[in-house]
Amino acid sequence: MSKRRVVLFSHGQESGPWGTKITALAQDARDAGIEADSIDYRGMPDPGERAAKLVERMRDSSGDFLLVGSSMGGYVAVSAAQQQPAAGLFLMAPALAVPGWPKLQDTVSAPAFIVHGWQDDIVPIQWSIDFARANHARLHLLDAGHSLTEALDEIRALFRAFLSAGS
Repeated sequence: MSKRRVVLFSHGQESGPWGTKITALAQDARDAGIEADSIDYRGMPDPGERAAKLVERMRDSSGDFLLVGSSMGGYVAVSAAQQQPAAGLFLMAPALAVPGWPKLQDTVSAPAFIVHGWQDDIVPIQWSIDFARANHARLHLLDAGHSLTEALDEIRALFRAFLSAGS
């Protein structure tokens, strides 16, 4: 019998656990028969503390975890996947190399999809390119800014592809 699949969302620094993108993607996961939940990191500015909370959640329950993160949540998802096995990563404009944050390892063992906007003026697109290259990850560059909300339909299609890829 296979383990249950669970999508765990990690929101960005300035957003909350059930913003526009997460709500839409969670519905896509549920439509695919996959459990979905979003961790609430509000009031936790430290990315290391956020990652520890996600790792604890993964260790406290069983399942194949698909980690989804946006901006700081992308950093949190990668950090957690480097500490606890994950079945896959779906990263949106991930803030992977912010000065002053703990440095991440260059690679992860989980397959990764990355979505980044060409017009992102907050997180350098190069960070996603470098991570994708080091991890042989799928990288999707969209005509969008940091929030990626203007490309939500494209992101949802990519997320459904990620879910069906068996990650």
